[in-house]
Amino acid sequence: MSFKILTVSIQNEQDVVLARQRARELAALLGLERGDQTRLATAVSEIARNAYQYGGGGKAEFSLEGGAAPQLFLIRISDAGAGIANLEEVLAGRRRSGNGLGLGISGARRLVDQFEIRSSRSGTAVVLKKMLPPGSPLLRPERLMAMADELIRGRPADPYQEIQQQNQELLAALDELRQRQEELALLNSELEDTNRGVVALYAELDEKADHLRRADEIKSRFLSNMSHEFRTPLNSITALTGLLLGRSDGDLTPEQEKQVSLIRKGAQDLTELVNDLLDLAKVEAGKIVIRPAEFEVANLFGALRGMLRPLLINENLKLIFEEPQGIPPVYSDEGKVSQILRNFISNALKYTERGEVRVAAAFDAEKQVVTFRVSDTGIGIAREDQERIFQEFSQLDHPIQKKVKGTGLGLPLSRRLAELLGGSLRVESRPGVGSTFHAAIPVLYQPVEPMTPAAAVTLDESRLPVLVVEDNPETAFIYEKFLKGSPFQMLPVRTVREAHSVMKAVRPSAIVLDILLPGEDAWVFLAELKSDPNTSWIPVLVVTGVDDRRKVMALGADAYCIKPVERRWLVDQLTVFTNPDRRRILIVDDDEASRYLLRRALPGRLVIEAGGGREGLRLAVERQPQVIFLDLKLPDLSGFEVLEKLKEDPQTRDIPVIVVTSRVLEPQESRRLAAFAEAILSKQDLSPEAVSHALATPRREEGSQEAEGEQHD
Repeated sequence: MSFKILTVSIQNEQDVVLARQRARELAALLGLERGDQTRLATAVSEIARNAYQYGGGGKAEFSLEGGAAPQLFLIRISDAGAGIANLEEVLAGRRRSGNGLGLGISGARRLVDQFEIRSSRSGTAVVLKKMLPPGSPLLRPERLMAMADELIRGRPADPYQEIQQQNQELLAALDELRQRQEELALLNSELEDTNRGVVALYAELDEKADHLRRADEIKSRFLSNMSHEFRTPLNSITALTGLLLGRSDGDLTPEQEKQVSLIRKGAQDLTELVNDLLDLAKVEAGKIVIRPAEFEVANLFGALRGMLRPLLINENLKLIFEEPQGIPPVYSDEGKVSQILRNFISNALKYTERGEVRVAAAFDAEKQVVTFRVSDTGIGIAREDQERIFQEFSQLDHPIQKKVKGTGLGLPLSRRLAELLGGSLRVESRPGVGSTFHAAIPVLYQPVEPMTPAAAVTLDESRLPVLVVEDNPETAFIYEKFLKGSPFQMLPVRTVREAHSVMKAVRPSAIVLDILLPGEDAWVFLAELKSDPNTSWIPVLVVTGVDDRRKVMALGADAYCIKPVERRWLVDQLTVFTNPDRRRILIVDDDEASRYLLRRALPGRLVIEAGGGREGLRLAVERQPQVIFLDLKLPDLSGFEVLEKLKEDPQTRDIPVIVVTSRVLEPQESRRLAAFAEAILSKQDLSPEAVSHALATPRREEGSQEAEGEQHD
C-alpha cells in the first residue's frame, strides 16, 4: 500500500534547498533519528541539485510504502534531462565530472538503505529508500495528510537559514566523530579484559540457559497444578449453584436466583480460563497427546450443531452448518479439531449481533487438506489486529467487548492445536462486514518430526540448495514434504542469524523467507539481500501471513505469497527462478521504454539492465547471462563495437546475442551482424511472442552446433 505525502517542484536553487528541508522535516515527523535525518536530507540535496543543474529541473516526490510496520520511506527525484552517460562507472565512483556530479551520486547512494537509479536519453529518476525504525507506529493516510498540511503551512527556511542548519549538522557530526574516536580508544583498551572474560561469560550463559529451562518447566508444572487445584472448588461451586437453581432445597426469591446465577456464571467463566491455561501448559510442555482416529466431517458437524445450538439465544442470528460434500474420512484427533471449531463458532456467536454464522468444509485433493471455514456477519477485525488476536490474553477494544467476556486464550490455543495436527489457521476480515476463520487440517495426520538444522544437512550435489527461513517447525515440515523428490534441497533455518551463518558456507540458489519471525527484523534482512551485489541476484520468495505485497516487492523480493502456500506454486516459482536456461538475461539499451517492454515480455527471468555499451560489457563478464539483448545505438559504444568485444573475450564469446534495433539495416550491416548475432529483433514488435521466438533461435543453433560437434568427434 503506497501513500503519497507531498511533491516539491525543482526549478531553481531555492527549490533544492526546499527539497532538502522537506526531507529533513518529514524524516523527523516519521520518527527517524537525528543522524538519519541529516543523512537523508544530504542525499536528497545532492540528487535534487543534480536534477536542477544537469536535468534542467524536475520534482521530488515523498511517499510511504507498506500496510504493516515498519513502513518504507521513499523519495523519488526525477528530471527530463539528457540522462547520465557511463552510469555504472559513476555509481562505482570511478567517474565524475569536473564539478563533482559523480561524487554526489555515489555519496548519496551510501547514505540510504536502498538506492535505485534509471537513466536514459529521456531523463533520470532516482529512488531513495529508508526503512522506518523498528517499533514505529503504523501511519495511516489521514496522519500523513496532516503531516503534509503541517509542512505546507510552515514557513520555508531561506537559503541562509538552511546553510546555518547545515553548519550545525556538520558541527554535530564532527563532535560525534570525536566522541566515537574517544570511545574507540576506550574500547581498544578494554578489549583485552573483555577477551579474558569471554570464557567465563559463556560458562555463565550456559548456566543461565539451564536455569531458564528449569524455570520454564516449573512454570508449566505450576500452571498444570494450579489448574487442577482450581478445578475442584470450581466444579463444586457449579454443582452447588445448580442444586440451588434446581430448587432442590426450596424456592428462591427472584433476587436470590439472580445472585446465584451470577455466581454460577462467574464459576463457569473461571473454569473456561482454567481449562485453557491447562491446555496451553500442556502444549508448551510438549505433553499434549494427539489421539488420531478416523471420523466423518458430517458426524463432527452434527455433534457441534447439538452442542452449540443452546448458545444461540439471539433471535436475529442464525447458526448454519453446510452439508459436507465430497470430503473423505479424516484421520486426525477429532477432539482437537472439534475444540478449534467450537472456539471459532463461540467467538462468532459472541461478536455477531444479527445475520448468520455459517460453518462449512471443503476438500483440497491436491494438498490432501480439509479446510474448515467459520464465517460471520459480525463486527469484523482491522487488518493490523488480525495477527494480534492470536497472541495470548489479547482482546480488541470494541463496545461489544464490554457486553461479552473472553479469556483471550482461545485463538492462541486453537492455532497451536492446529499446528500440532500439521495444519494452520488464518483469518479474513473487514470491519463492519464480518470475519471468516479458516482451519486447514491434513486428511492424514502425521507426527511432526523435529526440524533438522541447515548446518547438519549434507548437501546433495545433484540438487539445488534452497535456504528456507521459517521459525515454525510445522510449516518447515510442510516445505520439506513439498520439496521431497524435487530438484531442490531444503536448508532450514529459524532465524536471520542462522541464515547469515549458513550463507557464509553455502551459496543458496534461492531463498524462501517468512517476514514474521519473532524477535527478528526480516524486513531489514530482505533489504540487505537485495542491496548487496554479492546476494542481490539470489531469488527471494517471500511466503508469509503479512498482506503487504507492495512493500515486499519494493524491497526487491522476486515472488510473494500469503500462507498457506501450495506445493505447485512453490516448485513452479523455484523452477522459474533457478532454471539456468531461463534465469539471467542482460538487456543493453539506453532507452528505458524499450527495456521496460523487454522486461514485460520476459516474465520469470532475472533481467539485468545496462544503459551503455561499457556497462553492458562489464555486466556480461561479471554476471555471465544466458542471453544478451543488444541495441545498436548506444551513447558510448556502437552495438557493432560491443558485439566485437563480446566475441573477442573468451569469457563472453559463447553468450548468444539478440540484436534489438529500430533501424532499417543496410545489406552490409546485416551481413556483418550475421557473423556475431544469433537473431535480429525489431523494436516495432517487442511482443512476448516475438521475443520468445527470438529466444528459441539461439537454443536451436546451439543444439545444432552440439550435434555437429558430436558427429565430428
